[in-house]
Amino acid sequence: MPLPRKVPLAQLPTPLHRLDRMSDRLELDLWIKRDDLTGFAGGGNKGRKLEYLMADALDKGAQAVVSCGTTQSNFVRQLGAACAVFGLKCAAATMALPYDTQAGRPHAAALLSSGGNVLLDEMLGVDLRIYADGDWDELYSHAERLAQEYETNGLKVYRIPIGGSSPLSAYAFYEAGAEVRAQAEPFEWIVFGSSSGSTHTGLTYSFHGKPTRVLGISSDPEPDILEEFAEAGKGLAAILGIAPLTAADFSMNFDYVGPGYAAPSEEGARAIEALARTEAIFLDPVYSGKAFAGLMDLAARREIGGRVLFWHTGGLPSLFAMTPTRVGELSAGIR
Repeated sequence: MPLPRKVPLAQLPTPLHRLDRMSDRLELDLWIKRDDLTGFAGGGNKGRKLEYLMADALDKGAQAVVSCGTTQSNFVRQLGAACAVFGLKCAAATMALPYDTQAGRPHAAALLSSGGNVLLDEMLGVDLRIYADGDWDELYSHAERLAQEYETNGLKVYRIPIGGSSPLSAYAFYEAGAEVRAQAEPFEWIVFGSSSGSTHTGLTYSFHGKPTRVLGISSDPEPDILEEFAEAGKGLAAILGIAPLTAADFSMNFDYVGPGYAAPSEEGARAIEALARTEAIFLDPVYSGKAFAGLMDLAARREIGGRVLFWHTGGLPSLFAMTPTRVGELSAGIR
């Protein structure tokens, strides 16, 4: 199978550097991979995926791209930007929170506003449809109806799953693993926020059989998700021409989800403030903040150590969806 084609969107390779003050604080050799600095439409790891997804969409003659996610989706924001660059229409079915996060609604209320990614979506011309909260299957149904609406209007539609997760996206992070190996000596651990799965799948395949341990910190309360990652990984294995990995080959920690998906946690808020005040690097409240909270706690309990790479997946715009009141409430839990 020929290797996938991509179009240039992200500024790669992204920087990789040591976090000196945080290394001292956590008593380990901590480095960071700066995918928040991909340089495309506010940064973030989604730019890597979109280089391959947009190439595929263009090769298939797409005139419109339809996806789905939560209202403050980082992927939808960067997808809208990619569509703007290539002159395609972009539409997304969204909801504020999945049903399994309803208990965390008070914690997420500040992220449901029209600021942050939603503001950028509007600037980019995304046809953003916001539906009542439901389960993920309901959202997928909304997205399919939206795609059919565009097709009824005579446009050729390219469908992208939530978060852009697909074998092509996983391949982007398989390549990202090679990028890291070219930049630095081997790490004992790579830690990152894990959700829809292509980042996790690509990195797991890229470092399989190597001494580096790949650990995802989940932002979803779904313990069966690794089976889904393994199933999705079969497509990546086909691209690479290798045997597929099993769910046992993936490592995930579910202890730092907090109130639920898309709902900020107090532990995450503490981690966001800690990194900002030691290294002047900003994390987001949905993914990277929770992931760094997990890293800090695991380091304190000596469950990880040595030479560690934290993969910053971006998400800065979502910080600007938080109201000052909510920031104050979270910060109150820090002190």
